[in-house]
Order: sequence, then C-alpha cells, then structure tokens
Amino acid sequence: MAKWENMLSMLWMLRSGRKLTAAQIAESLETSVRTVYRYIDALCASGVPIVAESGHDGGIRILESFKDTPLFFSSVELKALMDAFKFAQSAGYPYTEELENALKKVEHGLHEEQRNELSRQTGGLDVIPPARPPSIVPMLRELEQAEKEGRTVRIAYRKANAEHADEREIEPYGLAYDRNLWYAVAFCRQSQAMRTFRVDRIERLVPTENRFDKPEGFSAYAYFREQSEREREADGPMTVIRVEGEPETLNDICAHWHLRHYLLERTDREACFRLDVSTMNKYLPKYLMTFGTDIRIREPQELKRRIRDMAYEIAKAYEENPD
Repeated sequence: MAKWENMLSMLWMLRSGRKLTAAQIAESLETSVRTVYRYIDALCASGVPIVAESGHDGGIRILESFKDTPLFFSSVELKALMDAFKFAQSAGYPYTEELENALKKVEHGLHEEQRNELSRQTGGLDVIPPARPPSIVPMLRELEQAEKEGRTVRIAYRKANAEHADEREIEPYGLAYDRNLWYAVAFCRQSQAMRTFRVDRIERLVPTENRFDKPEGFSAYAYFREQSEREREADGPMTVIRVEGEPETLNDICAHWHLRHYLLERTDREACFRLDVSTMNKYLPKYLMTFGTDIRIREPQELKRRIRDMAYEIAKAYEENPD
C-alpha cells in the first residue's frame, strides 16, 4: 500500500475519536511503530492536529476541530472521481465546468505524492466524445431550470427528415441520457400527451410565464422503462432467434435500440433473442441483411428462408439483360 494511503487509513482510525497507541496503529497497518511516528510527523506538518499523550491513559488522538475538515479519499476513489468526470464531459453533462472546479478543489488538498499517484492512475483512460451541437449544453441547463421552476418553454423542434421545425409549448418533467443522446421528457400542450424530445433537435428554446405542476415522484428513467416495456409487448407467438458472427458484429446487433430489449443470451460468437414472430418477419430480414456474410442465422428456419428469398430477389433485380 502506498505511503499516503497508509496515512489516510491512519486518519480514519483516529477520526473515530478513540485513543490509539502507536503499536495498535502499526499492527493494523502492518508496518512498524517507527513508520507510524513518521506518518504522524508528516500529517502534523500538513496541518492535521494530532496529539500524542504519554502515561497510563495516553495515546494518539486527533483534536475535535478536525471533524469539520473535508473528506479524504483513497487513490482508487480519487481515480473513480476523475474518470467519472471524463465520462460526464463526453456525455455533454451540462455542469461539467462546475464539476471540474470541484475536482480542482479536491486536487488542491492533495500533497505532491498523491497528485503524482493520481496522475499515474488516471493517465491511461480517455473517453472520446461524439460530435454534438454547441448549443446542447445551454439547452440542457435551460430545460433543467424550467423543470425546477415549473415553467413551460416554447421550442422549435425539427423531427428526423423534416424540412422545417414545429413550434410547440412543453412542460419539461425531466432529462434522460440514453445511447449517447440527451432526451427531454415533457408534456406537450399541443398534442396533450407525454412526449420525448431529442435535445439536439431543439433549434430554439424560449421560457414562458406559464406554469405547470410536475407529477409527484415522476422519473424520466421510469418513463423510458415503461415505454420500452410497451414496445416489447408480444404480438402473437414468440420465437427464439440465434445469430452467429464475429464479436464486433454481434455487439452492433445487440446494441440495436429495439433488439437489445429481447436479448436472452450472449457469447463471443452467438447472440440469442426471443421476440414475437410478427415483429421478426416485419423488421429483421431487411435489418440483418445489412450485415451480409458477417453473420449467419442459426434459427429459426423461417427467418433464414425470408432472408434467402430477399437476397434472391435483389440478385435477380441486378441480373444483366440478355440483350
């Protein structure tokens, strides 16, 4: 264990308020009494009020004032905080700047050995962010503020493949992050129904003076889960689908926005799904054909037949004319 981690462990022992002897601390840390005294000198030099009392009822303790000091973190805890910041930054988290400032305050309280250890541990992980419009961060802040204040917002929202954005007034109930995209879950006053809006498709947002009351206990996560369960309702008999392929290709199939809900089992070379026959016949042949020979359908026979027939029709359409 690193020296500063031992010192941190000793601090937590002393924060309990009990008096401990150097021998007791040394036994707990599996080190020597001499080393314990070196730790005490280092901590005192850092401003930690440690008192060593001699005599029958003596021992080592920390003054009561130290209880008001900030929390201390282990090296793994610090690494987790720094790595979490990288993921938050990649996701477009709207308070990344504030989070970074908070972490700088934590780093400022570390001594040189801790900072060097933290740099060594966090230097090997990077998170590559996807491309996002620059307006998404202020948009997320405004939506969250509107949710807190119970204030409606008027948005210009462009649906996929639409030429123009539609104007609508919504009551934002919460934000959700799913598959690298941010969504606003809101009640749309035009349609008088709950809707989800991709935040990157909101071209303009203007707060209004209109107010709303959010349903008590509303959870954007619970709403998404409920919608997924509705989409998974079986339409007719169910069937098992087994797809064989390379791990990277199977990763893409298993991450499909709809198929991922039906995954039963996954190995390096095979993925097993269970869904209704109607959905399988309607969507899967065309979708799975896009993977070409990178995958092979093991079952059911009906799906294999449909893909084979579709491939035959495509090949036939591209046959050269005799003339």
